[in-house]
Amino acid sequence: MNWPKPLMTACLVLLLSGCFGSEQNWHAKDIDGLMPELQFTLTRGDGETVTAEDYQGQIRLLFFGFTNCPDVCPATMAQLDQAIEAMPDDLQADVTPLFVSVDPKRDTPEKLENYVSFFNDRTVGLTADTATLRDLAKRYRTTFGYDAPDERGNYNVSHSSAVYVFDGDGEARLLLRPGLTTEQMTQDLTRLARSSRS
Repeated sequence: MNWPKPLMTACLVLLLSGCFGSEQNWHAKDIDGLMPELQFTLTRGDGETVTAEDYQGQIRLLFFGFTNCPDVCPATMAQLDQAIEAMPDDLQADVTPLFVSVDPKRDTPEKLENYVSFFNDRTVGLTADTATLRDLAKRYRTTFGYDAPDERGNYNVSHSSAVYVFDGDGEARLLLRPGLTTEQMTQDLTRLARSSRS
């Protein structure tokens, strides 16, 4: 059948809009279906053992770091706090950052609790023994390592600077990587929070 050219063009536009109109254009890397769901058993800053299910229904931001981190960790924590604060007021309570210390030798639960509370009262500090932490890091395709200590016993810990974003059902959705602006993070988190409520 030979259709008129204007009609073919209109049909093509409709088909393309149907295919791509619902596509999510995230600023962060879309990892939907690429990572396993959120799962852990860790010790919270108050000494309690918690699991991912304790924060079910929340959008969870999983970030590996350590309290003696000189730059990446405090900068990331501050940016996440600013991004959440810029979200609509009614959505901010839907987001819970999870700061997982990969330096259990120095980061006691009490020290971890004091560290995260310096930034805000919504971030949860978590840690565990080294073997458990390595299993968790491996689950999300990352790792961490310890530098040789100096003469005073101080050492640096290498770790990923990315933040894993899980939806209310615990499904991996986004990866916040360095280079994103605070505004871009806010936009992504707001969209995800709204879609989680629908």
